[in-house]
Amino acid sequence: MNPAYLAFALLGLIWGSNFLFMKWASVWISPAQIVFLRVLFGLLPILALALATRALKWRHVRHAHHFIVMSLLATSVYYYAFAKGAALLLSSVAGMLSGAIPLFSFLCVWALLRDERPSGRMIAGVVCGFLGVLLIAHPWTGAAGGVDLRGVLYMVAGSLSLGCSFAYARRFLTRLDLSPLALSTWQIGFALVMLSAITDFHGITRITAHTGALAGLVLGLGLLGTGVAYMLYYFIVQRLGALAASSVTYIPPVVALLMGLAFAGEPIRPLHLLAMACILGGVYLLQGGRQVKPVQADVAVRDKRLRADARV
Repeated sequence: MNPAYLAFALLGLIWGSNFLFMKWASVWISPAQIVFLRVLFGLLPILALALATRALKWRHVRHAHHFIVMSLLATSVYYYAFAKGAALLLSSVAGMLSGAIPLFSFLCVWALLRDERPSGRMIAGVVCGFLGVLLIAHPWTGAAGGVDLRGVLYMVAGSLSLGCSFAYARRFLTRLDLSPLALSTWQIGFALVMLSAITDFHGITRITAHTGALAGLVLGLGLLGTGVAYMLYYFIVQRLGALAASSVTYIPPVVALLMGLAFAGEPIRPLHLLAMACILGGVYLLQGGRQVKPVQADVAVRDKRLRADARV
């Protein structure tokens, strides 16, 4: 059996479980504290690997302004918005909404760069995906719908932030001679520095009162959900290619739904299943509708780096 397929399944399981871990941690500490600890423990394995492989160079510091922007868009803001969304929603609902990330990423890249003309199938995919988001939020029912609209908006904001990071990376970072590992290390490192300056640490030790929440945050969100997930993604891209690796986004919503049912007793509602089918169907249409054009080898390498950086 190709080990890349095992890594593919493991990565989907790791990302899908993140929403339950965020939900548990939100009971004890603030979303900002969750993000700080996640970034702290996520940086450790990535930094160790980067130092071991000598991926970091002092000359990279001249690109610090790009690293700072990416640390905001693809780490700090993105993680914070998702932590807030997970605190306000059922973990299964938050996980299902995360399946729409490729839709928001496509819209941001198209709106900001206009370098890809959408086909009819791609437009249908976007419409189908956003129909799924609307079915989950169902704002027409108001507070009686049982879904906190603020949580949905936070999930959308996080997805938009990550989508903007796609556009920024394609515009400014793909021309740089930097490996995905180096970009990731600098990005998360700068995020940790900024989070250290703005996070209110009062009460952060409350997380130690619950062993499960602490383990989920340190191991699930930090070491596995951020650090190991990067390494797995690099491995999958290398073995299966960037397009196949991007298909891992189909797994987390399903995993989040099942974990919410099994470990948190969250209900499965027919409307949510329909919404998830719309979101994943939209992503399928969007990915299948992309026009593959002949490109030079360096462009292919740049696209691979972009995909690796966008799922921090």
